Amino acid sequence: MKTGLHHELKRRSLEEPYGRLLDLAVWEVGEGTAAVRMRATEDLKNIFGSTHGGALFSLIDEAFQLASNSHGILAVALSVSITYGAAPTAGSLLEARATEIHKTKRTSTYLCEVQEVETRRLVATAQALAYRTGKTIEF
Repeated sequence: MKTGLHHELKRRSLEEPYGRLLDLAVWEVGEGTAAVRMRATEDLKNIFGSTHGGALFSLIDEAFQLASNSHGILAVALSVSITYGAAPTAGSLLEARATEIHKTKRTSTYLCEVQEVETRRLVATAQALAYRTGKTIEF
């Protein structure tokens, strides 16, 4: 069942209107983990010429959304704390990976990292907390 759920989460993410605006690409969805990629394009620059923090946050949030819902129980974000470490290189391919580090019946915690795919240079990290509603995801 989980493989079908993971496939459906990936499909729905790829069709998500907001994700399409940022050209997010789901790379992987597994049990308690997910990876999403995005190119650091000109359209995502802030007023200082580097990739906007909101775009990086959105990349992390998409990976977190997929990882936290990968168990088949509807999970919603309670909090996300992000630390920006380095501005991405212009044009680089970025990958956000969310990894579950703790799960209870009602909450789950994730470590999220954004790296440049080509260089593996760390761009940002985040800790995210999800509330697990207890409702089964039914697509």
